[in-house]
Amino acid sequence: MVGKTARVVIACAAAAMVTAGGGAPVASAAPAFGEYVALGDSWSADASLSQATGEFVPLACAQSQGSYPKQVAAALAVPVFRDATCGGATSVHMTGPHSVPFGVNPPQFDRLTASTDLVTLGIGGNDAGLAATVQQCVTGDAALSPCLDTLVDGDVDQMSLNIAAAEQKVTATIDGIRQRSPRARILLLDYFEGVTTGPGCFPTVPISDADADWLGRKLIELNAMLARVARATGVELVDTYSTSSGHDACQPPGVRWAEGLVPWSSNPPGLAVPFHPNQLGADHQARRVLAALGR
Repeated sequence: MVGKTARVVIACAAAAMVTAGGGAPVASAAPAFGEYVALGDSWSADASLSQATGEFVPLACAQSQGSYPKQVAAALAVPVFRDATCGGATSVHMTGPHSVPFGVNPPQFDRLTASTDLVTLGIGGNDAGLAATVQQCVTGDAALSPCLDTLVDGDVDQMSLNIAAAEQKVTATIDGIRQRSPRARILLLDYFEGVTTGPGCFPTVPISDADADWLGRKLIELNAMLARVARATGVELVDTYSTSSGHDACQPPGVRWAEGLVPWSSNPPGLAVPFHPNQLGADHQARRVLAALGR
């Protein structure tokens, strides 16, 4: 997921991006899969500014050299690997082109073939609008709750409605993968705990306690929707959330797996995309995917 502020940071910093190593797990001796395709939004691209790469997608997709798909591909030693993940992607960008600053990411499904036998998918957060909403919650006054004030009216929670509406889109995405790659083992990832329920940490992350708690609950709703889709479609859900408690953006460097509003990461040191995984978060996702694959 990438919101408006993050896209502006990406566009301004694209020319200054540098590459760095990703700390991938050790490759296994015999490949279990022949063709691996990674699909998804910025939480699958593990959006980065300090170690972004244009190897597979336009540079402004902010795809990290140390992203979990690249770690998984290295650990599995897959002969063919294509990474279509891109910051800001929605389900629309599975079948349609995605315009980003200075380039276009082709439809992500274009990377799928009849011989693809492994697919990881991380999608839904942008379809529900949760990424943009996180940035709407930012405030300079801890007494204000801009998200609750604008998105909740009595018993009507607009974000809950958005999440429910995204369910059909994620389902259709999985159906589209199966049509193009009927042999593929499909792993659907949820979103780990970048924000948590309960009080926030204003002003370190400038979101009021009420809005922080609401965001944490909306993330749980989003992940519950993804779990329903996985059950209904028969794909495997990779649960990255339940094993990520205590590593949200409010935690100190070296402990947090996602950054806050300040676009700087200590893991690795350098420019970061606000409210997105750092390298520790990407490493966690890779471990969970490999565990699901029995590695």
